[in-house]
Amino acid sequence: MADRSVLVTGGTGGLGGAVTAAFVEAGWRVVVPQRRSPAPTAEGPLRVVADLTEPAGAQRAVEAAAGDPAAPLRAVVNLVGGYAGGGKVHETPVDEFERMLTVNLRPTHLVTRAALPHLVSAGGGAVVCVSSRAAVAPFAGAAGYVTAKAAVLAFAAAVAVEYRSAGVRCNTVLPSVIDTPANRAAQPEADHSRWVDPAEIARVIRFLASDESAPTSGASIPVYGRA
Repeated sequence: MADRSVLVTGGTGGLGGAVTAAFVEAGWRVVVPQRRSPAPTAEGPLRVVADLTEPAGAQRAVEAAAGDPAAPLRAVVNLVGGYAGGGKVHETPVDEFERMLTVNLRPTHLVTRAALPHLVSAGGGAVVCVSSRAAVAPFAGAAGYVTAKAAVLAFAAAVAVEYRSAGVRCNTVLPSVIDTPANRAAQPEADHSRWVDPAEIARVIRFLASDESAPTSGASIPVYGRA
Protein backbone atom coordinates (compact mmCIF):
# COMPACT_ATOMS: atom_id res chain seq x y z
CA MET A 1 0.00 0.00 0.00
CA ALA A 2 1.18 3.51 -0.82
CA ASP A 3 2.19 5.57 2.21
CA ARG A 4 2.30 8.97 0.50
CA SER A 5 0.31 10.81 -2.14
CA VAL A 6 1.23 13.10 -5.01
CA LEU A 7 -1.09 15.40 -6.95
CA VAL A 8 -0.09 15.65 -10.61
CA THR A 9 -1.88 18.39 -12.54
CA GLY A 10 -1.79 18.06 -16.30
CA GLY A 11 -1.31 14.35 -15.76
CA THR A 12 -3.09 13.40 -18.98
CA GLY A 13 -0.75 15.38 -21.28
CA GLY A 14 2.36 14.36 -23.17
CA LEU A 15 4.64 15.02 -20.21
CA GLY A 16 1.98 14.24 -17.63
CA GLY A 17 1.57 10.63 -18.69
CA ALA A 18 5.28 10.00 -18.16
CA VAL A 19 5.28 11.78 -14.80
CA THR A 20 2.23 9.86 -13.60
CA ALA A 21 3.80 6.56 -14.65
CA ALA A 22 7.05 7.41 -12.86
CA PHE A 23 5.28 8.02 -9.55
CA VAL A 24 3.06 4.95 -9.87
CA GLU A 25 6.17 2.88 -10.55
CA ALA A 26 7.78 4.26 -7.39
CA GLY A 27 4.79 3.23 -5.29
CA TRP A 28 3.15 6.61 -4.71
CA ARG A 29 -0.60 7.11 -4.48
CA VAL A 30 -1.15 9.36 -7.51
CA VAL A 31 -4.09 11.72 -8.00
CA VAL A 32 -4.68 13.28 -11.43
CA PRO A 33 -7.30 16.01 -11.96
CA GLN A 34 -9.02 16.29 -15.33
CA ARG A 35 -11.86 18.31 -16.78
CA ARG A 36 -14.04 15.40 -17.94
CA SER A 37 -15.33 12.38 -16.06
CA PRO A 38 -12.70 9.64 -16.22
CA ALA A 39 -13.35 6.07 -17.20
CA PRO A 40 -13.19 3.85 -14.09
CA THR A 41 -10.04 1.76 -13.75
CA ALA A 42 -8.95 -0.80 -11.19
CA GLU A 43 -5.32 0.27 -11.20
CA GLY A 44 -3.21 3.34 -11.77
CA PRO A 45 -3.83 6.89 -10.60
CA LEU A 46 -6.99 8.17 -8.96
CA ARG A 47 -8.66 10.59 -11.35
CA VAL A 48 -10.89 13.43 -10.18
CA VAL A 49 -12.93 15.92 -12.19
CA ALA A 50 -11.79 19.49 -11.49
CA ASP A 51 -11.33 22.79 -13.28
CA LEU A 52 -7.98 23.98 -11.98
CA THR A 53 -8.47 27.52 -13.24
CA GLU A 54 -11.09 28.00 -10.52
CA PRO A 55 -10.45 28.04 -6.75
CA ALA A 56 -13.18 25.49 -6.05
CA GLY A 57 -11.78 23.09 -8.63
CA ALA A 58 -8.26 23.38 -7.28
CA GLN A 59 -9.54 22.79 -3.75
CA ARG A 60 -11.50 19.73 -4.91
CA ALA A 61 -8.41 18.21 -6.49
CA VAL A 62 -6.28 18.85 -3.43
CA GLU A 63 -8.90 17.41 -1.06
CA ALA A 64 -8.95 14.22 -3.14
CA ALA A 65 -5.17 14.01 -3.01
CA ALA A 66 -5.16 14.57 0.75
CA GLY A 67 -8.12 12.30 1.40
CA ASP A 68 -6.29 9.13 2.43
CA PRO A 69 -4.98 9.35 6.02
CA ALA A 70 -2.71 6.37 5.37
CA ALA A 71 -1.08 8.17 2.45
CA PRO A 72 -0.80 11.88 3.30
CA LEU A 73 -0.21 14.41 0.57
CA ARG A 74 3.55 14.89 0.33
CA ALA A 75 4.06 16.32 -3.16
CA VAL A 76 2.39 18.49 -5.79
CA VAL A 77 3.54 18.54 -9.41
CA ASN A 78 2.23 21.49 -11.42
CA LEU A 79 2.29 20.52 -15.10
CA VAL A 80 -0.74 22.39 -16.42
CA GLY A 81 0.24 24.91 -19.08
CA GLY A 82 0.06 25.82 -22.71
CA TYR A 83 1.78 27.66 -25.52
CA ALA A 84 0.66 30.31 -27.97
CA GLY A 85 2.89 32.31 -30.27
CA GLY A 86 2.24 35.05 -32.76
CA GLY A 87 3.44 38.54 -33.40
CA LYS A 88 5.62 40.89 -31.44
CA VAL A 89 4.43 42.62 -28.27
CA HIS A 90 2.63 45.49 -30.04
CA GLU A 91 0.90 42.96 -32.32
CA THR A 92 -0.36 40.71 -29.50
CA PRO A 93 -3.93 41.33 -28.28
CA VAL A 94 -4.14 41.80 -24.54
CA ASP A 95 -6.65 38.94 -24.27
CA GLU A 96 -4.13 36.55 -25.81
CA PHE A 97 -1.39 37.83 -23.52
CA GLU A 98 -3.59 37.37 -20.44
CA ARG A 99 -4.70 33.91 -21.59
CA MET A 100 -1.11 32.70 -21.28
CA LEU A 101 -1.07 33.87 -17.68
CA THR A 102 -4.38 32.13 -17.03
CA VAL A 103 -3.24 28.85 -18.58
CA ASN A 104 0.27 28.72 -17.15
CA LEU A 105 0.25 30.63 -13.87
CA ARG A 106 -3.28 30.58 -12.45
CA PRO A 107 -3.62 26.77 -11.96
CA THR A 108 -0.12 26.59 -10.48
CA HIS A 109 -1.01 29.30 -7.97
CA LEU A 110 -4.44 27.94 -7.08
CA VAL A 111 -3.37 24.32 -6.64
CA THR A 112 -0.24 25.19 -4.68
CA ARG A 113 -2.18 27.60 -2.49
CA ALA A 114 -4.74 24.92 -1.67
CA ALA A 115 -2.12 22.23 -1.07
CA LEU A 116 0.28 24.13 1.19
CA PRO A 117 -1.71 23.72 4.45
CA HIS A 118 -1.83 19.95 3.86
CA LEU A 119 1.89 19.75 3.14
CA VAL A 120 2.66 21.75 6.26
CA SER A 121 0.39 19.62 8.45
CA ALA A 122 1.99 16.44 7.04
CA GLY A 123 5.34 17.65 8.30
CA GLY A 124 6.65 18.91 4.98
CA GLY A 125 6.78 17.96 1.37
CA ALA A 126 7.62 19.17 -2.11
CA VAL A 127 6.11 21.32 -4.82
CA VAL A 128 7.53 20.98 -8.33
CA CYS A 129 6.59 23.53 -10.99
CA VAL A 130 7.24 23.50 -14.73
CA SER A 131 8.53 26.64 -16.38
CA SER A 132 10.44 26.74 -19.68
CA ARG A 133 13.85 27.57 -21.05
CA ALA A 134 12.06 30.50 -22.72
CA ALA A 135 11.68 32.08 -19.27
CA VAL A 136 15.46 32.57 -19.06
CA ALA A 137 16.27 32.62 -22.79
CA PRO A 138 13.30 34.34 -24.51
CA PHE A 139 12.60 34.17 -28.20
CA ALA A 140 10.57 36.54 -30.35
CA GLY A 141 6.88 36.11 -31.01
CA ALA A 142 5.73 34.62 -27.70
CA ALA A 143 5.77 37.43 -25.13
CA GLY A 144 2.72 36.12 -23.28
CA TYR A 145 4.17 32.62 -22.95
CA VAL A 146 7.61 33.90 -21.97
CA THR A 147 6.14 36.22 -19.34
CA ALA A 148 3.87 33.53 -17.89
CA LYS A 149 6.69 31.00 -17.59
CA ALA A 150 8.94 33.62 -15.97
CA ALA A 151 6.12 34.31 -13.53
CA VAL A 152 6.01 30.60 -12.65
CA LEU A 153 9.71 30.81 -11.77
CA ALA A 154 9.12 33.82 -9.53
CA PHE A 155 6.13 32.22 -7.86
CA ALA A 156 8.06 29.03 -7.11
CA ALA A 157 10.89 31.06 -5.62
CA ALA A 158 8.43 32.86 -3.35
CA VAL A 159 6.94 29.58 -2.15
CA ALA A 160 10.41 28.20 -1.44
CA VAL A 161 11.27 31.20 0.74
CA GLU A 162 7.96 31.44 2.58
CA TYR A 163 7.62 27.75 3.51
CA ARG A 164 11.24 26.74 4.09
CA SER A 165 10.85 26.71 7.85
CA ALA A 166 7.79 24.45 7.55
CA GLY A 167 9.74 21.83 5.64
CA VAL A 168 8.06 22.48 2.30
CA ARG A 169 10.40 22.70 -0.67
CA CYS A 170 9.60 24.21 -4.06
CA ASN A 171 11.68 23.70 -7.20
CA THR A 172 11.16 24.30 -10.90
CA VAL A 173 12.19 22.40 -14.00
CA LEU A 174 12.85 24.24 -17.27
CA PRO A 175 12.36 22.05 -20.35
CA SER A 176 13.47 23.03 -23.83
CA VAL A 177 11.34 21.26 -26.46
CA ILE A 178 9.68 18.13 -25.10
CA ASP A 179 9.47 15.20 -27.50
CA THR A 180 5.68 14.72 -27.55
CA PRO A 181 3.38 13.74 -30.44
CA ALA A 182 1.87 17.24 -30.42
CA ASN A 183 5.27 18.93 -30.72
CA ARG A 184 6.33 16.54 -33.49
CA ALA A 185 3.15 17.35 -35.41
CA ALA A 186 3.77 21.09 -34.97
CA GLN A 187 7.44 20.85 -36.03
CA PRO A 188 7.72 17.90 -38.43
CA GLU A 189 11.00 19.10 -39.96
CA ALA A 190 12.84 19.55 -36.65
CA ASP A 191 15.60 17.26 -35.44
CA HIS A 192 13.55 15.36 -32.88
CA SER A 193 16.60 13.47 -31.63
CA ARG A 194 17.74 16.67 -29.91
CA TRP A 195 14.53 17.10 -27.95
CA VAL A 196 14.17 15.90 -24.37
CA ASP A 197 12.21 12.72 -23.72
CA PRO A 198 9.23 13.05 -21.30
CA ALA A 199 10.45 10.04 -19.31
CA GLU A 200 13.77 11.80 -18.66
CA ILE A 201 12.01 14.88 -17.30
CA ALA A 202 9.69 12.65 -15.26
CA ARG A 203 12.62 11.09 -13.43
CA VAL A 204 13.98 14.54 -12.53
CA ILE A 205 10.56 15.61 -11.24
CA ARG A 206 10.19 12.43 -9.19
CA PHE A 207 13.61 13.04 -7.66
CA LEU A 208 12.67 16.62 -6.73
CA ALA A 209 9.52 15.31 -5.04
CA SER A 210 11.38 12.62 -3.10
CA ASP A 211 13.23 12.72 0.19
CA GLU A 212 16.46 12.21 -1.75
CA SER A 213 16.34 15.87 -2.78
CA ALA A 214 15.64 17.12 0.75
CA PRO A 215 18.44 19.76 0.75
CA THR A 216 17.21 21.33 -2.50
CA SER A 217 14.69 24.16 -2.63
CA GLY A 218 14.33 27.28 -4.75
CA ALA A 219 16.24 25.67 -7.62
CA SER A 220 15.60 26.14 -11.34
CA ILE A 221 16.66 22.91 -13.02
CA PRO A 222 17.38 22.92 -16.79
CA VAL A 223 16.12 19.80 -18.59
CA TYR A 224 17.12 20.72 -22.12
CA GLY A 225 18.25 17.44 -23.62
CA ARG A 226 20.40 18.38 -26.62
CA ALA A 227 18.05 21.07 -27.91
